[in-house]
Amino acid sequence: MVEINTENYVAEAHKAIANPVLQRALADVQDRFHKATAAAYHTLPEGPALRFKAHQIRMQAIANLDILLETLAANVRYNGGHVFFAEDGKTARDYCLAVARRHRVKLVVKGKSMVTEEIGLNQALADGWIEVAETDLGEYIIQLAGERPFHIIGPAIHKTRNEVGQLFAEKLGIPFTHDPPTLAQAARKILRAKFLQADMGISGCNLACAETGHITTVSNEGNIRLATTLPRVHVAFMGMERIAARLEDHDVLLRLLCRGATAQKLATYISYIGGPRASDQTDGPDEFHLIILDNGRRRILADPEFREILGCIRCAACLNVCPVYGQIGGHAYGFPYSGPVGAVVTPLLVGINRAQHLCLGETLCGACQEACPVDIDIPRMLLALRAKLADGDPLWKVKRANPMEKAIFQIWSGLIRNRRIYELSLRLAAVGQKCLPQRNGMLRRLPPPLHGWTRSRDIKPLAAETFIQRWKKKRRVRGIHP
Repeated sequence: MVEINTENYVAEAHKAIANPVLQRALADVQDRFHKATAAAYHTLPEGPALRFKAHQIRMQAIANLDILLETLAANVRYNGGHVFFAEDGKTARDYCLAVARRHRVKLVVKGKSMVTEEIGLNQALADGWIEVAETDLGEYIIQLAGERPFHIIGPAIHKTRNEVGQLFAEKLGIPFTHDPPTLAQAARKILRAKFLQADMGISGCNLACAETGHITTVSNEGNIRLATTLPRVHVAFMGMERIAARLEDHDVLLRLLCRGATAQKLATYISYIGGPRASDQTDGPDEFHLIILDNGRRRILADPEFREILGCIRCAACLNVCPVYGQIGGHAYGFPYSGPVGAVVTPLLVGINRAQHLCLGETLCGACQEACPVDIDIPRMLLALRAKLADGDPLWKVKRANPMEKAIFQIWSGLIRNRRIYELSLRLAAVGQKCLPQRNGMLRRLPPPLHGWTRSRDIKPLAAETFIQRWKKKRRVRGIHP
């Protein structure tokens, strides 16, 4: 049901790097958001240090997740809503389909939701003969194109205006144009009709507050508000970790979320939803269902080494500064979550061996942590994943990714702990390198298994004289004896 292509990371990365249009789009996104986000943190009344307080808030919530989820569920039910705890993606899909069938739903309007991408909800609804219309403009574009999101908050940033114009002409039957306002107006006209006809609205959940029993949705287009108020049934999907204990905590996270995502003080549309329409209200659904998804999150919660990643609020700030994402884009990751956060969370959700290239492909430069509004130490967890791939881990069912590499490092460890053997090895390597192809004093190609170092670069040869040899020689010249 859920398409996972993490094994294609290297091939897809090569394709992205060779695509000049994509490279320009990625550079534009990172240029616009990188500096703007850093500046936005300085506009906070509390200053950038609020990020560290937010980290504490998130970690406290994660540590007390069971109590907070019970409190949230009780308050939502008190307000007339329904709460369902889904162990995995299939359970969540089945519950949503059961609600849709009970209400004879034929058309669903859907707000942007990464959790529903994670579990493959759209395909499940389509298989049940239910039409699904994505209502976020970017999500609508990629739905027409039959693709998955390219970026957590900008799912169609890889599409040029010409590509969107051709897509709309082909799928919507309108005259070709590459004028953005005209294209947006065409999508708006079609989606407005769907809002009015829809039987069910589906949304994600940016944050939930246990104290008040509400979920919060954030958008700049107003589509989520329409999708959650016009249809008679609203089903919201929430990752079990996306919760704050108190309204004060919720406020801190919300302000940082908007700054991390789009460098805004607040998004244009923020909705607090806690249940169905009350008897004295004119807007809102007759039924409200909140599906709280596990799908591997409890396993992450149980591991102190990786629990911190559950603090992520999916703002995409790390994508906007990551040098790797800035070259390969989102599709290379083979799962809805891309960039540094995807390089950690995807292996933990789909299998560390299966998604090994994601964590091995990151640079560990630390830019992601500096940009993160809740100061998550992603580099530390990337290193922890690499350690499991190197040594294996029965708890996570990880097999050694490269036993030969492990053996080489064990041999190297033995060499550098024995001075005589180490110096002998250097002498042999210095002699052996003379047989390798060279150009301008540089080695052009190393033999396997080291050949990867010289696939795209030349490498400096070993010096004819080691530092220790030169040091001893200088001491002898100066008449200094050991």
